[in-house]
Amino acid sequence: MKLNERVDAVRETGLQHRFGRKAPDLGPARTPEAPVEVPVATIIPEPIAVVKVDPLVELKERAAQELFVRIGSRLNDASLSEEQLHTYARAELSSIVAAEQVPLSSDERTRLIAEIGADVLGYGPLEVLLNDETVTEIMVNGPEQIFVERHGQLTLSDSSFASEAQLRRVIERIVAKVGRRIDESSPLVDARLADGSRVNAIIPPLAVDGSLLTIRKFAREPLTVYDLIRFGTLSVGMAEVLEGCVAAKLNIIVSGGTGTGKTTLLNVLSAFIPANERIITIEDAVELQLQQDHVIRLESRPANIEGKGEITIRDLVRNSLRMRPDRIVIGECRGGESLDMLQAMNTGHEGSISTVHSNSPRDAVARLETLVLMAGMDLPLRAIREQISSAIDVIVQISRLKDGTRRITHVTEVQGMEGDIVTLQDVFVFDFTAGVDEDGHVLGHAVPAGVRPRFADKFREMGIALSPGVFQADLTTRGRR
Repeated sequence: MKLNERVDAVRETGLQHRFGRKAPDLGPARTPEAPVEVPVATIIPEPIAVVKVDPLVELKERAAQELFVRIGSRLNDASLSEEQLHTYARAELSSIVAAEQVPLSSDERTRLIAEIGADVLGYGPLEVLLNDETVTEIMVNGPEQIFVERHGQLTLSDSSFASEAQLRRVIERIVAKVGRRIDESSPLVDARLADGSRVNAIIPPLAVDGSLLTIRKFAREPLTVYDLIRFGTLSVGMAEVLEGCVAAKLNIIVSGGTGTGKTTLLNVLSAFIPANERIITIEDAVELQLQQDHVIRLESRPANIEGKGEITIRDLVRNSLRMRPDRIVIGECRGGESLDMLQAMNTGHEGSISTVHSNSPRDAVARLETLVLMAGMDLPLRAIREQISSAIDVIVQISRLKDGTRRITHVTEVQGMEGDIVTLQDVFVFDFTAGVDEDGHVLGHAVPAGVRPRFADKFREMGIALSPGVFQADLTTRGRR
């Protein structure tokens, strides 16, 4: 047997032993003299992706560091106003950029100074988004990814942070202005911007892929009931009834999911409170923008670095009862303060308004039951339900529909107890039967349920006039019901 034949036999026997079957035909054994043919495609290198790099990045970084050195001691100088600090910083930046001797046009120089000033004194790449009135929410998922919400839809922004360090500086600047702190020992925080926009930040080690920042912007001018009617959030008849509920000092709960506009609606309802009443607002982070003159705003406080000094919403609710309030407006009930709120409503503090997270009026009642149990009081469920049924008069359910719009889907009266069940009666409901148009926009609107609520008698006693037929359902709605 020739050498090549013996090699082929050994090779086939080894493969049979390895795979437990006859080896596949691999072709004739290649001798050392046989040239190895390499396909041309395997030796052509793949194209390298071109990454866009801002040619001014290094200049920005150097100028920013130099500006920190020059004005570092003045950043926290209480004697300087924000405008004076910005004026001084712009003057220093102009001299720093001029000293770099980089050939720049006047437009490039102006843009460079503005961007560096935003990085050092402002909010960096977020400045443009914060000034964009069409942006309602900003979501920073690490330094390289910023999503924004416009008209209820999420899109990826072209803006980004240069580094994690720049993002951290912006977060620290935000929380420092409201007396909060964020570090490894306290890696998450709720804060607010100067215009009242809500801010939530979370940093490593809790945020695995980089610091996270969420900003829910508020309108520069508070929205009014006329704006909500124009947006389709509520109807004219619904607005008339809700104004009457506030004037009649009914206790109201605004119910809805995250991002549905509960705080905005709470602000609009609070605007119906008469100007001669003393209003106390209680919030985790101040967001309400009440326009009355006699408003006292209270804000909770987290524990300090030693774990002491915490003032909770529940503490503030209890204290507010000693401050002679005509109205108590609680930004959100999310814990044991729900029990204190219900007790306040049941002991003469009528006309109180608050919000709760839930998906329907019935869920709102169940949610309040759970929150009362979080107060640590071993109360029987029936006692809690009796408290809820006697304290709450109206539940307003607001929802965010699939087309991104916010609509009030229910105005529901709490009528009392039947056995162990809290009875609810819809006054207005959203009609979804109209469907959607070709662009996916919901065509429905809120309609009266056709039932006259019990609180209408209180309206009559207090002289609150309503349009005739405001509670009457049309024939089409009656037929569907």
